[in-house]
Amino acid sequence: MSLTLVLLVLLVALVFEYINGFHDTANSIATVVATKVLSPGQAVLLAAATNMLGAMWGTAVAKTISSGLVDAGVVAMTPQLLICALLGATIWDLITWWWGLPSSSSHALVGGLCGAALAAAGGNWHAIIWSVPAEHWWLGKGMLNKVILPMVVSPAAGFILGFIIMGSLFALLSFLGGLGGRIQRGARPHVVNAIFAKVQIVSSGFMGLSHGLNDAQKTMGIIALALAAATSAGSLEHLPWWLSFLRVESDASGQFGIATWIKGTCAVVMAAGTMAGGWRIIRTLGHKMVKLHPINGVAADTAASSIIITASMLGIPVSTTHNVSSAIMGVGFAKRANAIRWTVVERMVWAWILTIPIAGTLAYMLVMALKLAGWGG
Repeated sequence: MSLTLVLLVLLVALVFEYINGFHDTANSIATVVATKVLSPGQAVLLAAATNMLGAMWGTAVAKTISSGLVDAGVVAMTPQLLICALLGATIWDLITWWWGLPSSSSHALVGGLCGAALAAAGGNWHAIIWSVPAEHWWLGKGMLNKVILPMVVSPAAGFILGFIIMGSLFALLSFLGGLGGRIQRGARPHVVNAIFAKVQIVSSGFMGLSHGLNDAQKTMGIIALALAAATSAGSLEHLPWWLSFLRVESDASGQFGIATWIKGTCAVVMAAGTMAGGWRIIRTLGHKMVKLHPINGVAADTAASSIIITASMLGIPVSTTHNVSSAIMGVGFAKRANAIRWTVVERMVWAWILTIPIAGTLAYMLVMALKLAGWGG
């Protein structure tokens, strides 16, 4: 394993992080832009700042990505495999961004890792850690505990919580003066909009914080995995002093810490990607799916960010996309069932379902191509 390959992994990982920034930025700012509480430029600045703060807070998700999905006893994730995994995820991210579909960068990366590991193991499915049980399912390891169950549970929770928060706000406004009924009939009382426009700036900030907390950590995990493997292989033994920070040592349990420079680099790169925006996806989430007012944006942001922050603390790499989208659906459903444009939802759900298998297939094919070329078996 050469230093050049290790640095190439870092470069590709940071490209993925940048794309994640502008691909998933739409998720964290779609509601605040759609309700016209902030201009697109103001919303992007808010998202960039809060994404960076979130990225510096916690490492549980990074450790799941780096050591909880692929069995190192069956296949070692070499730099070549990590590059293929990242490229598979990146290609799918760019395709869905071009189509304006809010797919999950998280699940694209998981699919890429699994596809690359499967190809390297010669089709041995034991290369993937499926489930390591614990007292509670969310404390276990593996695809079932950390990806598949949360992929179903977290959007459902986002929908339900969005519905409950929106319904509670309607009930509160109705109690305070009968405004809730008028909002449900489509009116836009000036006072309610003015109050919730201010609240939505705060809720959108929490949405950006939760996105950085969960999504940025996935790339941190990939970088730490590559550096730990290179350190163990002795590839980083004779580095000049100014590159000594690249060495990552694991502890007795096989886990390793996420260095501050890794956190900081991922935070800055994600913020830079965020600054590039993601207006195609914003149109889908904020305009096409449900018509949003500030009160709806507050409910959706609060529901989604609550789910994501909770999952992040448990080390679960959930999808920001899935949670924001389902929360918006729940908010729309609280208004009335036909407030949701179900044809748009159908396209999004197909993107959700296909993300892991397609990203995995792309990574698998890239690894096989490298094998045929005689490089990176």
